[in-house]
Amino acid sequence: MKKAMTISYEVGNNLYLNFTNKCPCACTFCIRTHADGAYGSDPLWLEHEPTMDEIKADLDKRDTAKYDEIVFCGYGEPTERLDAVVEAAAYLREKGCKKLRINTNGLGDLVNGRSIADELCEALDVVSVSLNAGTKDEYMAVTRPRFDNAWEAMQQFTADCVKTGKAEVMMSVVDVIPQEQIEASKEVAAKLGAVLRIRTFDD
Repeated sequence: MKKAMTISYEVGNNLYLNFTNKCPCACTFCIRTHADGAYGSDPLWLEHEPTMDEIKADLDKRDTAKYDEIVFCGYGEPTERLDAVVEAAAYLREKGCKKLRINTNGLGDLVNGRSIADELCEALDVVSVSLNAGTKDEYMAVTRPRFDNAWEAMQQFTADCVKTGKAEVMMSVVDVIPQEQIEASKEVAAKLGAVLRIRTFDD
């Protein structure tokens, strides 16, 4: 039997969007290694990447204007499908959504082979970058990216997003990392002009 495709799922008063399972990182704490879904959702492993027609059909089943935020965040890195994110964002604007956010690892420039800050910040209200650690060695050990220059690229992307002045830019770490890494993360975020959010592991 064909399994269901979970393109969107609710978390509290927010709607989360799951467009891809591709990701350039293999984070040691990734929720994908613990469960098939998140926050009580149906399984988020996709049988195929949904087309824009499938995405729009899924969104049309929802009262998208009722959510506090609509968040591009699923079982993959959303910027792996940058065009779909931008097109879906424009579609959601037409449907009267209040606030659009992306949760990203900040490696979209490397994934897409170009700077994407302008178009992403033009399309969205909030860009949340997973910093994960405050030093390069720890970042590389924890996120295990496929790109050797991931640490530098993530920071450049964040700085570029801040420079656009078009979206709120924040960075996040999970509280499972040591306190000294949290302090170092605060310094990185401050240097880049972003707000640091410290998330609990199950947040």
